[in-house]
Amino acid sequence: IIELKEGKKDVVVSRKLALEEERNKKRIELLPRLKEGEKFLGRVKNIMDYGVFVDIGGIDGFVHVSDLSWARVQDPKELVTMGQELHVVVLSYDREKEKLSLSVKQTQKNPWDEVEKKYKSGDRVKGKVSLKDYGAFVEMEPGVEGMVHVSELSWTGKIKKPSQVLKVGDTVETVVLDVDKEKQRISLGLKQVGPNPWDELKNKYPESTRVKGVIKNITDFGIFVNIGEEFDGLIKITDISWDNKDKEPLKAYSVGQNVEAVVLDVDVNRQRLSLGIKQLTDDPWKDINKRYPKGRIVEGTVTRVADFGVFVELEPSIEGLIHISEISEEKIKKIGHDMFKPGDKVSSLIKNIEL
Repeated sequence: IIELKEGKKDVVVSRKLALEEERNKKRIELLPRLKEGEKFLGRVKNIMDYGVFVDIGGIDGFVHVSDLSWARVQDPKELVTMGQELHVVVLSYDREKEKLSLSVKQTQKNPWDEVEKKYKSGDRVKGKVSLKDYGAFVEMEPGVEGMVHVSELSWTGKIKKPSQVLKVGDTVETVVLDVDKEKQRISLGLKQVGPNPWDELKNKYPESTRVKGVIKNITDFGIFVNIGEEFDGLIKITDISWDNKDKEPLKAYSVGQNVEAVVLDVDVNRQRLSLGIKQLTDDPWKDINKRYPKGRIVEGTVTRVADFGVFVELEPSIEGLIHISEISEEKIKKIGHDMFKPGDKVSSLIKNIEL
């Protein structure tokens, strides 16, 4: 009763005040129980985009969207409705701010407790996809997601965004790479579902196989050539020419140019294809001892004159050195300009060969 008018025989009453009084009484009774881990049965009072307010009988607590379920929840309305009863557990209670944090998922069994028993490295699993820039999350079961890093989407490494091969909501098969129960992380691979194309490449192009391709890029250290099937091979600058005198071997090549090369190596583990152009022809230093035995007199062309001797080209890519001490019977301290110059023809005797 909030007002009594005896003369008019009027009585004004308030249901609201009675409820507030009852609620305050329950609130006082609840306060000692608001400890971490305590469980209550509550009723959904309000639903927001970021979570749900739950009345546990005199006190309102908040359940963040991430604490509604072990599974990923985009919208709380997917799980709860106004007035719905929920079992909740206390996460924390700030008495000064009267802030009560609750959780629904903590009242349920944590699916991560069993992941190490259920999922082993090499297992194939299926799940629905959600995408991030750095990879794709695959829901293997409610509350358990694994991640496919962008590097595990393709063997060639040319997939830069997961959206290039996957869509949100897709159901995909993946391979378990690693399970970390403590960090609640499962690493998955999409490329491992199919055969490793680098194994196939190694079988298709054994060492010394000749291939043709298009130059995709030229760098300071070599040339990248695409031989098809999304595979780029590297021709190192040292594998372009047998001629060591050529200081700028890259000048003869341009992006888009068709070239022929030889397969030097297919490294499956490092996913690298090594090619060579100079290997298209025989190594001029091969059998050099037979072609130029010690003691043989040969004729060549002077290419360079240095303080310590004269360089003589015997044939393309084969150059010898006449040391200053081997030029004359007499001791020479310095080679004069009038003695040798590039282009001169000279005869000399092969004294030694070092490979």
